[in-house]
Amino acid sequence: MANSSDFARFKRIAFFGLGKMGLPMARQLHEAGAPVVGFDSAETARVAFADAGGTVAASAREATAGADVLITMLPDGKSVRAALLEGEPVVAHCAPDAIVLDMSSSAPVETREFADELAQRGIRLLDAPVSGGVKRAVDGSLAIMVGGPPEAVAKVRPLLETMGKSIFETGAVGSGHAMKALNNYVSAAGLTAACEALQIGEKFGLDPMLMTDVLNASTGRNNSTEVKLKPFVIPKNYASGFSLGLMTKDLRTADDLARYLDVPAPFSQALIEIWQDAADALSAAADHTAIDEYLATARKRYGRVQ
Repeated sequence: MANSSDFARFKRIAFFGLGKMGLPMARQLHEAGAPVVGFDSAETARVAFADAGGTVAASAREATAGADVLITMLPDGKSVRAALLEGEPVVAHCAPDAIVLDMSSSAPVETREFADELAQRGIRLLDAPVSGGVKRAVDGSLAIMVGGPPEAVAKVRPLLETMGKSIFETGAVGSGHAMKALNNYVSAAGLTAACEALQIGEKFGLDPMLMTDVLNASTGRNNSTEVKLKPFVIPKNYASGFSLGLMTKDLRTADDLARYLDVPAPFSQALIEIWQDAADALSAAADHTAIDEYLATARKRYGRVQ
């Protein structure tokens, strides 16, 4: 865990994106003593960070003025590129040799292209997506997958260690985003299977809570059985804090990577069809654990009438 003395090397850290994940992450940095200046296009988000005691900029340009690190926590790579380069390129106001730390879930091939664009401006890019959800963002225990030159990673490591508990150096730029997409692919597969299993078991007469306990003591155990079934799926409140639309986007990123590399991935294509249908039926804003609700009502489509 970093301490305040580790932040002496930083003059200014701009943080773009103060939403469900970005706000607690920026707060972790602020409370640890890092010189963070937050910015979000939504006034409510800026107010929330200010209410937490954080320093807020009124504009992206103000936030990046002299910043030696610019952290982005935005929906995807296109949003990051738009925020940094479209219109007035705000990265031009960063300090020389600044580092952009993209903690969003972006497409890895596009990340490499973006890194080349930033390099032409004297800016280094690291991709450092996270896993763990809002709960682990709040307590600073996220898993962070970071891709990029080791010397640049070493410079920002105190920041990473403040926001996360497990830091994985995955390789070259883009590798962090590749790992995040593949992680969420596996996560979505586990959640889909777990929800279907509970619905089948309950129809047969098994108790869902008991089923969850058995799964967690057996080979079916996964992140969804451990942290999603009892609090979000079984009570059907579907309130984990991560949207169905974002999970579907990450599934497409993983499948796009497979296509780019010419790796056959038939299961990922089947999973995308299910999740895209769910997003269309429930809305992209629905919680991703609501895949359970979709599966419960979609049997007619798949040839089984309730």
